[in-house]
Amino acid sequence: MSVEAPVSGIEEVITDLEEGFALFDDWEDRYRYLMEMGRELPVLTEAEKVEANLVPGCQSRVWFIPRREGDQLFFRINSDAAIVQGLMALVLRVFNGRTAGEIREVDPNFLQRLGLGEHISLSRRNGVAAVLARVQAAARG
Repeated sequence: MSVEAPVSGIEEVITDLEEGFALFDDWEDRYRYLMEMGRELPVLTEAEKVEANLVPGCQSRVWFIPRREGDQLFFRINSDAAIVQGLMALVLRVFNGRTAGEIREVDPNFLQRLGLGEHISLSRRNGVAAVLARVQAAARG
């Protein structure tokens, strides 16, 4: 997954994701697609997988590492669970490389638009919410 600035706006990225998920008729195929996206994420080093980078509120272990370059924010996120890893890939596609202002202006609850909100467990939704809160906090500085 690239760490360069995104070439399209957040709304376009979410629309592209919606269209990608709409290609699949059943949820098993959508879960496979989600997990495939998660496998594309860069692997974190053992030095990055430390307690300080763990996101509380996630049932699975999720590591979150923000980095600011000027006004752009970049994130490294990883999980030890395949579906959660896929959900983190979605977060990265939407928010990675964005300016703090862009991130602050977006309603972070884009999973509903993708049709995932009602198909992932409450604990996974809570975990994604915890990561999104970290993204928003990084954007606030």
